[in-house]
Amino acid sequence: MNAAALAWPVNIGMASRLSGVSTKMVRHYESLGLLPTVGRTDSGYRQYSEPEVHTLRFIKRACELGFSMDDIAELAGLWHNRRRASSSVRRIAQKHSDELAQRIEAMQAMQRTLNHLIHCCQGNDRPDCPILDDLAGLRT
Repeated sequence: MNAAALAWPVNIGMASRLSGVSTKMVRHYESLGLLPTVGRTDSGYRQYSEPEVHTLRFIKRACELGFSMDDIAELAGLWHNRRRASSSVRRIAQKHSDELAQRIEAMQAMQRTLNHLIHCCQGNDRPDCPILDDLAGLRT
C-alpha cells in the first residue's frame, strides 16, 4: 500500500494496515501515551496522520526487538527529539542487549539441566522417573 498516495488523515483500520499494528494495540499504545492523542471526526472516529502511522511502525519494530514499554516510550521520545544525544539511545539498547544475554544464558542453563534429566530418564514402563523426581525436589 503506497502511503504517499493516501489521503491523510486515515481511520484506525487504515492506520492499522499501514503500520502492521492491530487496532486493539493501536488503542493500547495510545492509552499508554506512546502515541499522542489523535484527532477525531465529528462522529468520534480517530484520525491518524502519516507521522502517527510512522510512530506505530517504530513501536512495532521496538516490540519485535523485545524492548519493554517503558524503554519504547523513552526511545520514542528520543526519536522525536532531534536534539537528543545518541549516547542515551545506546545506553537503552545496551541495557536491553545485556538483559537478553542474561535471559539467553539462563535459558541455556535450563536446557542443559533438562537435557541431563532426559538423558537420566530410562523412558520405559517403570514408574520411577528422574525428571519427575527433580521437579518434586526429590533429587539433589
